[in-house]
Amino acid sequence: MDKRDYYEILGVSKTATPEELKKAYRKMAIKYHPDKNPGDKEAEEKFKEAAEAYDVLSDPDKRARYDQFGHNMGSQGFPGGGGFYSGGGMSMEDIFAQFGDLFGGHAGFSGFGGATGGRARRKVRKGSDLRIKVKLTLEEISKGVSKTLKIPTLDKCTHCNGTGAKDGTAFTTCPTCHGSGTIVQTQQTILGPMQSTATCPQCHGEGKIITEKCSYCNGEGVQRKENTVSFNIPAGVSDGMVLTIKGKGNAAVHGGVNGDLLVVIEEVPHPELIRDGNDVIYNLMLDIPTAALGGSVEVPTITGRARLKIQPGTQPGKVLRLRGKGLPSTEGYGTGDELINVMVYIPETLNDSEKAAFESLRNAPDMQPTDSVKKRIFSKLRHIFE
Repeated sequence: MDKRDYYEILGVSKTATPEELKKAYRKMAIKYHPDKNPGDKEAEEKFKEAAEAYDVLSDPDKRARYDQFGHNMGSQGFPGGGGFYSGGGMSMEDIFAQFGDLFGGHAGFSGFGGATGGRARRKVRKGSDLRIKVKLTLEEISKGVSKTLKIPTLDKCTHCNGTGAKDGTAFTTCPTCHGSGTIVQTQQTILGPMQSTATCPQCHGEGKIITEKCSYCNGEGVQRKENTVSFNIPAGVSDGMVLTIKGKGNAAVHGGVNGDLLVVIEEVPHPELIRDGNDVIYNLMLDIPTAALGGSVEVPTITGRARLKIQPGTQPGKVLRLRGKGLPSTEGYGTGDELINVMVYIPETLNDSEKAAFESLRNAPDMQPTDSVKKRIFSKLRHIFE
């Protein structure tokens, strides 16, 4: 089933400002919030759908890629995967962790989660993101590649199950908030007393207090570890693109959801080919006899070598094309070409016999460019430099 347009989901135009996006999302999330619609699966899906749309459109980089590629951006932030998120979209934990601060104290909703069964749902912590660079050759970019890397991360402490308390049990319910993680504050306004919620100052929103710290993580709930992460990079990516692998970043202190792993693509320059979008360029240097008489030459391609026929009278600046020898489009729309830019080598030094050979040709009729030839060549050059 095709995914709905993110702007359509939030009911805003493509020129919507960040404030308009936030207002529209807030309205949708309150309407479809699970606490207002208990047991309504359709409302829950609309709630997740709105969160996914806001997650993309509220981030300038994601929004720019979405505006360019639409849902072809893929589940890892690249085109070609059928949406920014796969497997049913954002989880409820992701939503609570990322957007909790948009809903503090609104219409009875405590934090983002709201009040379920009379108790406020605590905002879920999210661990920090990790950022790494991955170097790719043109050969790898042309086909796509799978990578498996060992990455130092903060992982959930196995001794306390990420709680920070000894054996995962040495804590007690916070006496101030009674386990909700929030407190209700009443303020007098010109409209009368108004209530709002705030993070509990004693337990800092956790709803519980550690009575004895875990000795392995010193109460932090996380420990340093080297994790192995495997992921796929699609064909056609370019230098500077960022691949987002959700949930593979650092663990959150005292529990929560993991941050993300941001993989930055670094393109390794090819020794002979120059990338130009989905095309690649090769500068071919011909000797004078081959340019004049024609012949056959071998040129490099991304995947190996190719034999190229040179027509007699090939001029410097002529561009030859090997179709389909470039890079695939990340949008899934075909493959670029290899463009061969012809140059002719003029010898810098000559021996006596070579000088004599050139001298014998100096005044030959076909060695002098005619006016029509000059006009044709100059016209091509003018087009190149305009």
